[in-house]
Amino acid sequence: MAGTIIPRWEWRTFSPPGEVVSAFARIDPHVVQDSDEVYLLTDGDANLKVRDGLLDVKSLRSTDRRGLELWEPVVKAELPVTRGELASVFAALGAPAPSLEAEAYTLEGTMVELAEAGDEIDAVEVHKRRARYQVHDCMVELTDLVVDGRPGKTIAIESEDAEAVVAAIGSFGLTGYVNTNYTRGLEQVLGRRPVRYAVIDVGTNSVKFLIAERADDGWHTVLDRAEVTRLGEGLEESGEIGQGALGRTTDAIAAMVEEATTHGVVAIASVGTAGMRAATNADEAIARIQEATGILIETIPGEEEGRLAYLAVQSSLKLEPGPLVVFDSGGGSTQFTFGHGEAVLDRFSLPVGAVRYAEAFELDGIVPPSVLDQAMTALAEDLGAIDGRDQPDVVVGMGGTVTNLTAVGLAMARYDPDRIQGSALTREEVERQIELYAATPLEERRVIVGLQPKRAEVILAGACIVRTVLQKLGRDALIVSDRGLRHGLLQDRFGS
Repeated sequence: MAGTIIPRWEWRTFSPPGEVVSAFARIDPHVVQDSDEVYLLTDGDANLKVRDGLLDVKSLRSTDRRGLELWEPVVKAELPVTRGELASVFAALGAPAPSLEAEAYTLEGTMVELAEAGDEIDAVEVHKRRARYQVHDCMVELTDLVVDGRPGKTIAIESEDAEAVVAAIGSFGLTGYVNTNYTRGLEQVLGRRPVRYAVIDVGTNSVKFLIAERADDGWHTVLDRAEVTRLGEGLEESGEIGQGALGRTTDAIAAMVEEATTHGVVAIASVGTAGMRAATNADEAIARIQEATGILIETIPGEEEGRLAYLAVQSSLKLEPGPLVVFDSGGGSTQFTFGHGEAVLDRFSLPVGAVRYAEAFELDGIVPPSVLDQAMTALAEDLGAIDGRDQPDVVVGMGGTVTNLTAVGLAMARYDPDRIQGSALTREEVERQIELYAATPLEERRVIVGLQPKRAEVILAGACIVRTVLQKLGRDALIVSDRGLRHGLLQDRFGS
């Protein structure tokens, strides 16, 4: 009887990474089964299918904070089903049963009753070849699908113990992939639901968030925004991420994860940069964020930041092949990548960031010329690693400082990424804005057209960094890239 079956926590993805699939291909499964089934796709929280003449219905009982779903079998009956069994199907769908006149209902009759009751229903033929494994006290099932003639693949992890499922997800390298049940997954295979991915870039000054969907001609942006949380506030002085900064950042990430789930993303990749690298309590901060949001942040080296930024530039800007420098200036560090066309020749990270210099030289308000000169002198010394290099044909700048400077230069009241992308930012314009910010109180900076208000404290420091980079590389202007680390990470982790 269905009542004797114990509900199990389930986790599933319909877009398993190739390396995970390959790993299972090297293991002998306990069982391999082929089956032909019909899924009845509805708008409700229930899983309805027919296999071997049996109507099998599971109801979603609960979802835990990590996205695991607890499914309970409620009907497993031979067709035609009885009036009472059909009533149980309606209950599983959370819908009142209509007046059922017949004693028994075929599959066609069941679908008619569901449709007449207002449930949108679609019958989908599914062939499965399921390979089952027992790993980490969980049942793991790797399934090749043919859904109404379309191929697909899914991997599922199940156990009565939710913690065992979470541990298995992590051990397979699937942390960040979002639990996708059969109804949503089959719609994805059928092309009715776009395949979307999300990236969260946790920087020293801001958290950047990108959702994009894969299409035949590349990636289409669904959402791209940033939240200034000042994770690195006070970091230079204390060496730690402060509780207020951690709280702001955690809240921002939690909202982004919720938004990503609403948009039906397959997976979320999240990385931390200079602030996480520098903080002595980074492990504690990452654990706190994971506990609150379910997202595990991977702290990446500065050199990897540079590689991903270069990848983003190469995939989004049409540049002539030749000597190229890409720099990404953030709140805690600046990444440099030197290349020639698509070839990377050198990349490194310097601990030169807008938050750090804004705090060290108090550049968040009116700044006397003498203090500004001191800041410039310190920057020239700290950016000495780029001295003496061959002059590149092109310099590409990215990051919040560069895009905000450009938006101010264009008097852009509403940020337009397409207008920013590929535009030129001259050294003359940067110097004009340095003079402007140095003579402007903080509150008046916040209302400058084009400047994100939360960036007012650090924009002068950032502008000084940009000017120094251009001066040292011997260029009078740079090309602006609105596409940055997050876009490179999207392509690197989830394919082109």
